[in-house]
Amino acid sequence: QVQLVESGGGLVQPGGSLRLSCAASGSIVSINAMGWYRQAPGKPRELVASASSGGSTRYADSVKGRFTISRDNAENTVYLQMDSLKPEDTAVYYCNAFALVGGAVRWSDYWGQGTQVTVSS
Repeated sequence: QVQLVESGGGLVQPGGSLRLSCAASGSIVSINAMGWYRQAPGKPRELVASASSGGSTRYADSVKGRFTISRDNAENTVYLQMDSLKPEDTAVYYCNAFALVGGAVRWSDYWGQGTQVTVSS
């Protein structure tokens, strides 16, 4: 299994910044993509940003130019730098990893417990 532990959420004013971190641990053989999703009340979970093990990234249109995802493959850690935050960025942010664990025959998605980000004055 893979455990994902997130940190860095909180309350910030519009225009402010936050940095989320997510560390993966467990019987990991390899991690392909790591990323961040978010879910606001009454809305479906959506992709915010993802990064492959090879370094390619993708972003939701709503966060392009404001958020930056990065990875430390050696530490199995992914970060999300969020700048110019807007009230509509308010949501629970979930870390995701697509990983292969020891003894498994297929890759699977793993999720963190979520961290609240609130953008409000």
